[in-house]
Amino acid sequence: MNADVVIAGGGPNGLFLACELRRAGVTPLVLERLAEISTQPKANGLVGRVVQAMDYRGLYERLSGRPGPPTPTPVYQFAGFGLDLRAVAGNPLYTLPIPQRVLEERLDAYAAELGVAVRRGWELESFEQDDDGVTLEVRTPAGRQRLRTRFLVGADGAHSTVRKQAGIGFPGSTDDRFVTRTGLVVIRDPGLVPETGELEVPDEGRVRPLQWHWTPRGAFAFASFEPGVHFIGSAEWDQPAVDGPVTFEEVRDAFCRVVGRDVVVEPAPGAAEWKRRAGSNARQAERYREGRVLLLGDAAHVHPSFGGPGLNLGLQDGLNLAWKLAAELAGWAPDGLLDTYHRERHPVGRRVLLHTVAQVALLSPGEDVRAVRQIFGELLDEDVVRRRIAELLAGADVRYEMSAAPHPLLGRWMPDLPLGTTRVGEVMRAGRAVLLDFTGEFGEAVEPWRDRVDHLRAETPEPPAPAVLVRPDGYVAWAGGSGLDEALRTWFGAVTAVAG
Repeated sequence: MNADVVIAGGGPNGLFLACELRRAGVTPLVLERLAEISTQPKANGLVGRVVQAMDYRGLYERLSGRPGPPTPTPVYQFAGFGLDLRAVAGNPLYTLPIPQRVLEERLDAYAAELGVAVRRGWELESFEQDDDGVTLEVRTPAGRQRLRTRFLVGADGAHSTVRKQAGIGFPGSTDDRFVTRTGLVVIRDPGLVPETGELEVPDEGRVRPLQWHWTPRGAFAFASFEPGVHFIGSAEWDQPAVDGPVTFEEVRDAFCRVVGRDVVVEPAPGAAEWKRRAGSNARQAERYREGRVLLLGDAAHVHPSFGGPGLNLGLQDGLNLAWKLAAELAGWAPDGLLDTYHRERHPVGRRVLLHTVAQVALLSPGEDVRAVRQIFGELLDEDVVRRRIAELLAGADVRYEMSAAPHPLLGRWMPDLPLGTTRVGEVMRAGRAVLLDFTGEFGEAVEPWRDRVDHLRAETPEPPAPAVLVRPDGYVAWAGGSGLDEALRTWFGAVTAVAG
């Protein structure tokens, strides 16, 4: 075997999975067909539960450049509607603005620190799997090579070679009614308000950055992620098809058409990449596993980008898969553990497809859409509706199916409770399962699993249960006073003796 796991695709999802596996004692190998990290504009940040997940892995400060844990965002957007979340109790929505290029650079540096092998300019061409592993044919700068691995993970994007050759269907739909254009500019417009970052728009007044805005002509967005430089984006419906290279002038003119006036912009220094995309796909792999081959990120699901859910979905795919794959390789995984990756993550992907397609519909032009938007906007005056939308965007409505006795925390994300001089987010950073014991009565029960589950005698002002068993991905596998042994066997396998 050349590696325990080969990951085809070295974007954020593939790199993060590799880091998680390496921390769990697995030897991964990342194959990335591009020789260098792409500078093309893509995602502009992390939105949702994944921000807390990065904190639980000790990566939030590295990625954000700010000390301390993340805090909920006071405002966000859904389909061009502003979401004021300041009065929403227990606001679940977190954001971390970071261009995808920077995110990849920082994850790549983290992978190097962990000793992860990343081979750039290496492209998977074909593979065959058998009962013991997978044999890969790879094109490298030095010629073709054959590699052998125990598992192959396809993190190779929407046109995934891994998914296609594994024979996994990718059903869904394509909406080709609109064109989006994006790029990086310097805004010199007198309508830009430096103090707030807002922009003056006809008939709308000042509009906020960091969200899509609906107009009768389409939708637009703008935001600054570094001083003096703005990302701009536009979506136009029912426009003539355009071919050929994308230019600054095309991106600028489309933005101005949708805004409804000329906006004074110029190319950002060094901005050579302009992006045009016709329509969007909403597709999901029929299954996330085929034998020793698994799918991750865009290889498993593609959807409209409105609301920015892509990295929340893909990185949490990796968070869910890594510990299960590591358990399989270590030999202690209970029967069917690896299959729960599909069972848990496929419904989450389907949920993201639902709300992103709904946002496309709400951003479409037309008087009928205007009427629907008016009613929907009135509903957003209610705190309970804003909270439901925030939970949807954050993925905070995710609840994995568990076999243990019902408890409000079961299957949900473990809240970042204070634990004396520490907190949940800090004790999860080892990437291992943790039994939070609030009574001190469960140490003996968990002892046989101490090689795979940490036991912590914890204190918190209002314990949610006598004890809580948290999986390595941050989700609660058990909470209560009885049934712990069954939960440990279900998720962490049988033991024959106390681990030495």
